[in-house]
Amino acid sequence: MEVADSWNHGGKRKRDDSNTPNVPSTAGEIDLSLLEAIEKSQAAIEALDLRTLKKLVLSFERRLKDNIAARLKYPNQPERFADSEIELHEELQKLKVLSGGPELYPDLVSLNTIPSILNLLSHENTDIAIDVVQLLQELTDEDVLEDNDEPARVLVDCLIENNVLELLVQNLHRLSDSDEDEKDAVHNTLATIENLVEVKPAVAEMVCDRTKLLKWLLGKIKVREFDGNKQYASEILAILLQNSTANQKRLGQMNGVDVLLQAVATYKSKDPKSSEEEEMLENLFDCLCCLLMPLENKERFVKAEGVELMIIIMKQKKSAYGSAIRALDFAMTKYLPACERFVDVLGLKTAFAAFMGKIPINKKNKKERYEEELEERIISLISSLFAGILRGSRRERLLSKFVENECEKIDRLMELYMRYSDRVKVETERLNNIELDDFEMDEEEKYNRKLESGLYTLQLIAVILGHLWCSENSQMRGRIELLLKQQKLTKENVKEILQEYHDNIGDLDGLDERERAQTKIQRFISAF
Repeated sequence: MEVADSWNHGGKRKRDDSNTPNVPSTAGEIDLSLLEAIEKSQAAIEALDLRTLKKLVLSFERRLKDNIAARLKYPNQPERFADSEIELHEELQKLKVLSGGPELYPDLVSLNTIPSILNLLSHENTDIAIDVVQLLQELTDEDVLEDNDEPARVLVDCLIENNVLELLVQNLHRLSDSDEDEKDAVHNTLATIENLVEVKPAVAEMVCDRTKLLKWLLGKIKVREFDGNKQYASEILAILLQNSTANQKRLGQMNGVDVLLQAVATYKSKDPKSSEEEEMLENLFDCLCCLLMPLENKERFVKAEGVELMIIIMKQKKSAYGSAIRALDFAMTKYLPACERFVDVLGLKTAFAAFMGKIPINKKNKKERYEEELEERIISLISSLFAGILRGSRRERLLSKFVENECEKIDRLMELYMRYSDRVKVETERLNNIELDDFEMDEEEKYNRKLESGLYTLQLIAVILGHLWCSENSQMRGRIELLLKQQKLTKENVKEILQEYHDNIGDLDGLDERERAQTKIQRFISAF
């Protein structure tokens, strides 16, 4: 159905020129008809109450009934039900005014209109379904629902109870990006799903469990050509994966790791052409990192030669450089095969170049925090290597990196140690001053604030020092002691950091894992 451009929804009245001389209007002349239209518009907004809602709903239900009847009576004569479809379209447009009064959403639900609206997502006329998608997007818009938590919850619960997720995704599969209206509807569908997740986080798992949205999103990401909907698809996928182990595992089983690796591989030797494409690339890496949380997906990553691809991306020094380090960090955390593969494919040289500060800088990554973020990631990565590779030739190759070039890597490690130590001291003093001002803060909150300020990275540096010290290499030990002395520090300072780390190791991975981790740290403390 084509919607005529001449439909006038603004209510602007034409001036009556019958008794007016034909004088050209001047720049300073006031358009009275425009002022009238604005007044009417404002009056309509002010009049948005329960009575208006009931009137809108009744009118909509009548037009819907007329359309159903016309289609049943003349199924093979589109011209006989075209008018009823135009009228139905107009009623759906009118319902958008409800987004200006979210406090009325519980009343809209009580009037039992939601099922009628949602059923139109399956309407034979795609344009009607598109109208519904646009309506849902506006009703659930984040700006509309702000400070209206309870009405938002009532509406979203009703939508979900009436299968909005299933109907939206079913409709999504029949939309094409080759048609501009349908392309907009794809975007609005994704926006609606994002809005629903914002109000009710459990929707993130519901939509993946009940529909084929993940399959559609993967299909969209596979398309080589970039467009706005591909970018939005990558963003929605990242949202769905972010806090859901179930979704991470589900996507892994759908060959998601391989699809994402192929998508980011496009940028191994080139940069995105626009800020939107750049954002999509970051979203894809966010998805990949989320996927690498479950152990089985780390295994898929290694089998798909993800380690090799990330090293290639790093060597090319394009805009995905930092994201590749982040993905490797996720892959190698508590996963020995990834650590071994990294050493076997000569990743140490590339990693330690980054560790030494040889980080490519371009317009894209000249952000204040960019280098610090990469430092923290590369320190975490090296810590994972030490934790995973405990013996053999790979261990020797890792340790040898800290001896070569007159122990320059230890010099760099101590430089980072001092920088993060100073930062944590500043934060600790700040927190102590806050306490003096009678602002209550428990020990756990204080510890978390210190972690955010750099304590976690400082702890990892201390752990790496522990590994180096326990190697019993006299050259490395001598260098560490010399550098500590130069900074007027002793081994006790490192032990204090390790002790705080030891005492705060959590049991998220189980009590046995906690005990093993604490035993390892205690060994470092005793050795110093």
